[in-house]
Amino acid sequence: MANENSKILTAEKEKQLRRPIEDYVGKIQKKIDSLRAEGTDRVLTLQNDIDGIKRDRVLTKSESEAAIAECRRKLEKAKEVEAQHKDEIAKLISDAENYLKAHFDQEYYQPVKASCEREKEAVKERYNRRVAELKQEHSATVAKLSDHQEIKDENYVHKNRLFDAKMKRDQELQEVKDRKHDAYTYKYHLLDLLRMSKFTFMESQAQKWENYKYSFNRRTFLLQNGLYIAIILIFVMLCIITPIVKNAPLLTYNNVLNVLQQASPRMFLALGVAGLILLTGTDLSIGRMVGMGMTTATIIMHQGINTGSVFGHIFDFTKMPVFGRIVLALVACIVLCTFFTTIAGFFTAKFKMHPFISTMANMLVIFGLVTYATKGVSFGAIEPVIPNMIIPKVNGFPTIILWALAAIIIVWFIWNKTTFGKNLYAVGGNPEAAAVSGISVFRVTVGAFIMAGILYGFGSWLECARMVGSGSAAYGQGWEMDAIAACVVGGVSFTGGIGKISGVVVGVFIFTALTYSLTILGIDTNLQFVFSGIIILVAVTLDCLKYVQKK
Repeated sequence: MANENSKILTAEKEKQLRRPIEDYVGKIQKKIDSLRAEGTDRVLTLQNDIDGIKRDRVLTKSESEAAIAECRRKLEKAKEVEAQHKDEIAKLISDAENYLKAHFDQEYYQPVKASCEREKEAVKERYNRRVAELKQEHSATVAKLSDHQEIKDENYVHKNRLFDAKMKRDQELQEVKDRKHDAYTYKYHLLDLLRMSKFTFMESQAQKWENYKYSFNRRTFLLQNGLYIAIILIFVMLCIITPIVKNAPLLTYNNVLNVLQQASPRMFLALGVAGLILLTGTDLSIGRMVGMGMTTATIIMHQGINTGSVFGHIFDFTKMPVFGRIVLALVACIVLCTFFTTIAGFFTAKFKMHPFISTMANMLVIFGLVTYATKGVSFGAIEPVIPNMIIPKVNGFPTIILWALAAIIIVWFIWNKTTFGKNLYAVGGNPEAAAVSGISVFRVTVGAFIMAGILYGFGSWLECARMVGSGSAAYGQGWEMDAIAACVVGGVSFTGGIGKISGVVVGVFIFTALTYSLTILGIDTNLQFVFSGIIILVAVTLDCLKYVQKK
């Protein structure tokens, strides 16, 4: 053990190893700094001065122009000096870089790294010895006691001592980790000074990888990615099992396109409800919105005169141009869905009603109205030319995917690049603080519901085109669970203010692909619900654990 300790570098020994590097590179750095003083440094200073003069509203126009002209005159001289010293500075930097390449790793970093590894082992050994000593002391103490309460107190004290030992071990291991990280990054600190923060691509990647390893935490990683890892493993198993059971591969080009095609309308629904979940809300009426939108779009785009009636009236839109019917169907879907989501949003924002209640009321009202109006019948197929106009297949590629891609881009822009999107995160994170800072919680909440309604309308319209009609009040039943689950699996937290569009997209693809895979494998639909339920439960559990960890 004494021999091992002798191999562990003290802080003073580490400084001694680093001193030749500091001296050599430091001398070069001083020369470079002196050459840059009247050149590069002066250029940067004058450029900042010019920017400051432009922003200065105290100066008159003539004073500003005169000051800028003087600065630019000095700037030209500084650039001339910079150009004169450019080659000399480049040689000095090259000299320092060559020295670092020849000496830093071999003479400094590798000895420090080896010392840190030995010190980690020493820390663990000390901890194990301390635990063994504590257990021995505890056993001896307990053997002398007979009172139940005294034994209970001793157990409590022993547990605290073990915890203190563990905390000390973790602290010492972190110190070792910090020392190793500091030794690695010192090279890039020197390069940063030499090159004025200019790194090559490989150097930047090396620093990112080192920072990732330094900040990596197994618990946090599993909390954030454990579900995805499990789902990937499930898909791998399905890809192995399917060819054995069905004599056909699962992961084919056509199957991937089918998954993307099925996911596209659902993407609109998930993007819509994601904004509500961001506000710690939800929407239970999505499935009924889809049924209403599908029925409406099918009636308007129906092939020939409608065979079913709405409140006893049979509609005939055959006299309208096909394109006009397509546009009318889209507008009708959006208007109807937005109307109902706005009502739910108003009650949620105005009366602080939980979205669970307001959207559940919507769900019942929509289903009741549509079922009563249509007697629950299906309205058949739409004009066969319409799907080819809205979502044609180009060389076998379903362009419905492009509609979903456009929706993803637009919603991403709204969430990340607009004031409304920033307010959405603020209200979801802390509505009281958002209100104090001047954000209208009412407008943001209603706006999120309106945006959701627009997306629901688009999604139901696209689904009608994809399925070539067949709209009925019952269509879309259970889709709200798929949309909400996709958001939760994608990391949109029910605690509010946390979530990314990329997560929503991943969540939709995961659920659609899982359902599609299980269907190909011949798994009963009821068992598919079991799989979905388990995934939702695990996703929400991980989300809650992350929230508790932050608290």
